[in-house]
Amino acid sequence: MDKNTKLPFGRKNYIFMLAGIAVLVLGFVIMSLDSEPFGFGFLGITLGPVIVMIGFIIEIYAILHNPKEK
Repeated sequence: MDKNTKLPFGRKNYIFMLAGIAVLVLGFVIMSLDSEPFGFGFLGITLGPVIVMIGFIIEIYAILHNPKEK
């Protein structure tokens, strides 16, 4: 890549974004694993949504994190 090319985010931001996406996918997979009808068990009502919210918090942090300039 050319040294003059400036990416909108730093390396850490992209790592946090990928981690956030992985946590989001994990949360939705956990919600889909619930064996109760209509997903009204512990996995579908409690654990899955909490993990999805954590994923969104990681994504917000990844976007707002300001890398230190060198």
